[in-house]
Amino acid sequence: MFDPVILLSAVLNGLTTGAVYALIALGLTLVYGVLHIINFSHGAALMIALYAVWLLKEKLGIDPYVALPFVTLGMFALGYGLQRCVIERASHGKDENILLVTLGLAIVLENLALVGFKSDTHTIDTPYTLATVDIGPVMLSVPKLIAFGGALAAAALLFWIMRATDLGRAIRAVAKEKHGAKLMGIDVERVYALSFGIGMACVGAAACFLMPTYYVNPQVGSGFVLVAFTIVVLGGMGSFAGALAGGLLIGVVESLGGLWLGDSLGQMGIFAIFIIVVLLRPQGLFGARA
Repeated sequence: MFDPVILLSAVLNGLTTGAVYALIALGLTLVYGVLHIINFSHGAALMIALYAVWLLKEKLGIDPYVALPFVTLGMFALGYGLQRCVIERASHGKDENILLVTLGLAIVLENLALVGFKSDTHTIDTPYTLATVDIGPVMLSVPKLIAFGGALAAAALLFWIMRATDLGRAIRAVAKEKHGAKLMGIDVERVYALSFGIGMACVGAAACFLMPTYYVNPQVGSGFVLVAFTIVVLGGMGSFAGALAGGLLIGVVESLGGLWLGDSLGQMGIFAIFIIVVLLRPQGLFGARA
């Protein structure tokens, strides 16, 4: 277990998994940074996106990577619509109400999936599902490498949107001071809906990268959202750089933990690192002190 080749393989595999974790966490941290609430429906949204990828492959024969723009745009539209038609109307502007609404949405989406798909676990088969490539002495899965590159590209696109576009500047203004942004003519409610939609689009992209080597059932989102919450706090609430670095770190820790402790105990390392970081740096790796 301490052989350099085995350790290198575990680290590289952890990075490929961590990049997808980071993409999921980026959507969560965007919603927190702008709306200042935790979106409890994030895991259920990932589950819906995974089912969408599965249906497109099984019913229409569309490859998960080809489905990427369709699923991403579909999840964006779903998030935008939910924020505009459900969360905004039901919350009455109170943060605690928004928390309850997102929790209710998660329960509704999971139970709709149970009604529509039962509790069965579904996978897809592609020509490259079991394909591997040699990188030096290490053999890596082709779908995981694609997921790594795709997740980093999606994260880079999100960073560019936030830094170099009018939409990104509006989102950052609302996140910083919504009343001042409103005085400057920014439609705050529309920015909220767009931010929620972009957060959902992140899980849509993550689903396309996950599905070739993963599975879907109505409860699949719970494990991912727990890890995503951990990453958001670990990296610093509302920090994009923290979510990216935290996701990669958690992926490596999970991989090494699985190597040394076994799959059933591997995730203990995640929460051990989380506790250590919170004790030593309560604001997270990239967070600012209050």
